[in-house]
Amino acid sequence: MEAEEAFGLDHGALEAHLEVSSRELFRRLFQDHLDLRAQREERVEGVVDATGAPRVSIEEGHHRALSTVFGEVGVERLAYRRRGEENLHLADASLNLPEEKHSHGLRRWSAIEASRGSYDEATAAIERGTGQKVGKRQVEVLAERAAADVDAFYAERSTPECAGDILVLSVDGKGIVMRPEALREATKQTAEDASPKLKGRLSRGEKRGRKRMAEIGAVYDVVPVPRSPTDVLASKDDEQVKGPEANHKWLTASVVEDAAAVIADVFDEAQRRDPKHLCTWVALVDGNKHQIDCIEAQALTRKIDVTIIIDLIHVLEYLWTAAWCFFDEGDARAGAWVRTRALAILEGEARDVAAGIRRRASREGLKTSDRKGADACAKYLTNKVDYLDYPTALAGGWPIATGIIEGACRHIVKDRMDVTGARWSLNGAEAVLKLRVVRSNGDFDDYWHFHLLREHERVHQSRYANNVIPMAA
Repeated sequence: MEAEEAFGLDHGALEAHLEVSSRELFRRLFQDHLDLRAQREERVEGVVDATGAPRVSIEEGHHRALSTVFGEVGVERLAYRRRGEENLHLADASLNLPEEKHSHGLRRWSAIEASRGSYDEATAAIERGTGQKVGKRQVEVLAERAAADVDAFYAERSTPECAGDILVLSVDGKGIVMRPEALREATKQTAEDASPKLKGRLSRGEKRGRKRMAEIGAVYDVVPVPRSPTDVLASKDDEQVKGPEANHKWLTASVVEDAAAVIADVFDEAQRRDPKHLCTWVALVDGNKHQIDCIEAQALTRKIDVTIIIDLIHVLEYLWTAAWCFFDEGDARAGAWVRTRALAILEGEARDVAAGIRRRASREGLKTSDRKGADACAKYLTNKVDYLDYPTALAGGWPIATGIIEGACRHIVKDRMDVTGARWSLNGAEAVLKLRVVRSNGDFDDYWHFHLLREHERVHQSRYANNVIPMAA
């Protein structure tokens, strides 16, 4: 900085120069510290590996490379040897060195950036932030390794008990475009059996059969806010009654596990929050029968009372579909018709609404094709009536919309996994989902500490007798 050339630079150029130069300075400091450790390393007698075999042959000068966020350094250490067996290095355990060449610092960068944007963007971000070039494939592998302990982290962490009176469970699914080998067998077979009508493109109603369903679950608590049906459907000109707000939201997601397994995880989290079942448990769904069956099965197995409520927004979508059987597109009367029937459903009259829709379709003499939307709506209301107990929900102050889980599907899955042209491997998709969940839950720093402890156990402690790493006297 005292050189004449430095005085000819503006502050931006000075910043850039120092940013690059500081990495080399820190790399040298890192290397010097590692060299000092190597000089001070003492021999330890009585080292025994996990098979119970003693390691009596000790050699100096064993070298390995380590790529760090500052650049590459070398690690010299003692090797505890046995013929035909892999060497043990006590210094590796002390430093918690990874199995691969890339440091935990680069793995952390890979975990964050790969879960944020595409792998190409991740490699570029890592190079901008650290000056280190990590290949696209390597970033994917490091991200997969980084996500290895997410499930264990949430299974073991301490969870604050439910702070509200209502504990809400919610689940939904979102498709991810996968590589052919990563599809579930049924989807793969459907894709193989399909014979498109047109060459090079799909016709209306045809599907490619290239997606695998990711299941997303949410648990949160709310303070009850009792409302009336008119409060729910209040217009912007009416006095607004704000619905219950989600607190302490927790998300989980998986493309490897099916809906039953994810729902079991959701119940596990709810159980941790309310172990004595003092809260009112409410499950919000979109009407998917398999999800409802899984929730009821979990509730029965665990002997927990869970009230299932179908999202009002999905009901409104069915009503609007029915409305266009009776009104022309854009007819203002359709909105009033939908509102009247939505109010009736909120008042507990779903069966009567379904019957009325069928009667009107018959009275107007609609053809089967023209009344398809009306019949679908009536059938939906009739089949799901047990889960449309909105009077109880509103009186109890429960939420009746799945906005939380719908938003999670967009944020956790669509915003990252639906990148144009992306075709996901099973392990890659699962890792990114897990990492996005951890970051969305605000648990990444705590998770990373947990992950490094688990890495130490796997990579180092497991190689010694009784999982105990000997120390110098």
